[in-house]
Amino acid sequence: MISEKANQQMDQMIARYPVKRSAMIPMLHLVQAEEGYLSEDGIRLIASKLDLTYMDVSNTASFYTMFYRRPMGKYRIQWCRSISCMLCGGDALREHLESRLGILKGQMTPDGRFSLAEVECLGACGRAPMMQINADYYEDLTPAGIDRILESLK
Repeated sequence: MISEKANQQMDQMIARYPVKRSAMIPMLHLVQAEEGYLSEDGIRLIASKLDLTYMDVSNTASFYTMFYRRPMGKYRIQWCRSISCMLCGGDALREHLESRLGILKGQMTPDGRFSLAEVECLGACGRAPMMQINADYYEDLTPAGIDRILESLK
């Protein structure tokens, strides 16, 4: 569960907004930072503090790709599956990435180092194919480029 400090921060967040519900996104970020993902207990806590239902908070969290509902790897790889990336060879490159990591989309490596998710457009269509690892964007990908990126993260 979350720390007392985080619990106090949540109360401070609520106090900043005239409508309690407006604190939901910052609170989701805080709980995820504390737990590493958004647990059911974390979502229930937010819902309770905001006088919302579990589903209100859960539905909001599931809408955004930046929120994780299960433990994720140290390096969270988001693979862009937009039409631009697909047309530029994205499917074959994703398969190469899956082969290198030994996992499929939606999975995490056994050592907890990498997790892989497919997401909708990451906004770099002019430099497709691309992926995001944590907060970093990697564009104009090739198999060799993917290999270099993965090696740099070991």
